[in-house]
This record gives sequence, C-alpha cells and structure tokens, in this order.
Amino acid sequence: MEYFVQQLINGLTLGSIYGLIAIGYTMVYGIIGMINFAHGDIFMVGSFIAMILIVALGITAGAGFIVLILALMLVLLMAMLFTSAWGWTVERIAYRPLRGSFRLAPLITAIGMSIVLQNFVQIVQGARVKPLPPLVSGGYTIMDGNNFDVQISNIQILILVTTVVLMGVFTYIINKTALGRSLRACEQDRKMASLVGINVDRTISLTFVLGAALAAVAGFMYLLYYGVIDFYIGFIAGVKAFTAAVLGGIGSLPGAMLGGILIGLIETFWSGYFSVEYKDVAAFFILAAVLIFMPSGLLGKPEVEKV
Repeated sequence: MEYFVQQLINGLTLGSIYGLIAIGYTMVYGIIGMINFAHGDIFMVGSFIAMILIVALGITAGAGFIVLILALMLVLLMAMLFTSAWGWTVERIAYRPLRGSFRLAPLITAIGMSIVLQNFVQIVQGARVKPLPPLVSGGYTIMDGNNFDVQISNIQILILVTTVVLMGVFTYIINKTALGRSLRACEQDRKMASLVGINVDRTISLTFVLGAALAAVAGFMYLLYYGVIDFYIGFIAGVKAFTAAVLGGIGSLPGAMLGGILIGLIETFWSGYFSVEYKDVAAFFILAAVLIFMPSGLLGKPEVEKV
C-alpha cells in the first residue's frame, strides 16, 4: 500500500507538468484548429531561460528561505515574460500568414518551427545536458511502513500547489473575464466574433501568449524537479503533452489537465510495477484504446457537422 501511494504522488507530480503543457495545445486547437507542434519546444526554451537566470543571479540552496522564494518567483516571472514573447513571435511569423491556407501548411510550419527552436538552443547552449544543483530540498514522511516510507518532497508540494492555483486562475479567466468571452467566441465562430467587434487576431495572439506562459511554468517546474535539461526535452515532453490533450479531449481545458495527470500516472505506475523501458508504450497503447472506443477523448465533445 505504501509503495502504491508513493507512486501515486510521483504520478500526480509528473502529470501536473504534462497537463500545463497540454493546455497550450488544446487552446490553440480549440480556437484556430491548428496543432502547434512547436509548443513543446517553447516549454524547452522556458526551462533554459530559467536555468540561465538562476545561474546569472547566483541563486543557491544556501540562500535564506524568503530570499530563495522571492528569487525563484522573479525567475519564474521573467521566464514567463520571455517565453510569452517567443510564443507571440511564433504565432505572428509562422502561423498568422498561413491561417487561411490549406490545412497541411500550418502543420508543416509547426514542425519547421520546432526544428528551428531545437537547433537554435543547441547552437547557443550546446548539445550537452545542463545540470542544476537542487534548490528546493527537504520533505515530509506521510506514511510509515515496515519496509517502505511514503514521502512527499517540498518540490512536489510546490508543483502540485502551483498547478492547482494556475488552474483556478485560468478557469476564472476563461469563464469570468472579457478575454475569456473573446476566446470562447472565437472558438465557436471566428467570423461571427469579428462581426460583433472582437479583435480575432489579437485574441489568437493572446492564446499563444497564455499557452507559452503556462509552458514556461511547466519548464521551470521540470528544471527544479529533475535538475537536468537539454535541447531535446521539448520534443519528448511535447509529444507526451499532445498525447495528454488528445486523451482528455482536444479542445477541452479540463480534459487537457485530466489527460496530463493520466499520462503521468500511467508512466509512473508502469515504471514502478513493470518495466521502465516500456512506459511510453503503455501510455500510447492506452491512448489508442481510448480513441478507438471514445474518438473525442474522455471529456471532448464530438464535432457536429451542420448541413
């Protein structure tokens, strides 16, 4: 029982990171019907920006608790700012000119932007992995067993709390603000939204900006949790997050988070009870099974063709 609870905590932590990335995928698809395959590399850029800022500011675990928290908050805000600028630039240069083109053109452009971002970071930062000493240490024992103690670390608590807070803030933005109404209007009918005075181009740009900001948070948490990054983590995490968005129901924000948590749990439990080499196979097999019996995903709505 103790081992199960420990794997549950680990899976929820990993799934929270996947879910934050998956929201960016599902937002862009829900509004403009495009799959932004460069989104995973935006997550990678966020991790590298956070790493550069931490090293430049000289942040270490030896700093006082208050100083460390304030410094990490500053790094997170700056990473979100820079990554949001990246997201806006990608939308403005690579996607907006092709919005009215045939459907494969944006997909090809998205793959191209992914390769550009990967190689840019590889050239600037090098291909070797970048380690970071642990900044948030310590934890708590929540269950004592005969041979195994269940522990939750402070960084896991930080990731879970941050995810819950961001989901609450994001839900409020979507449901209660003018920006949220614009996003929902553009999702339903962009042409009609423009006729009633909504700036569709600005709304779509803000969608990329918000998705990139969440990817920066995920990249920051990934850096603190694993302590090592490289230029290729965006591809792996991007594929997993896209899988999570499809599993939960592409276009559904709660579905994206649910799918991310499920992918994280599947990977963690499979690694803990079976073979770690086949954890990706298990995740994609379950995805295929869900899509066979529920083509719109767990929380997605089936598309209705109007005649």
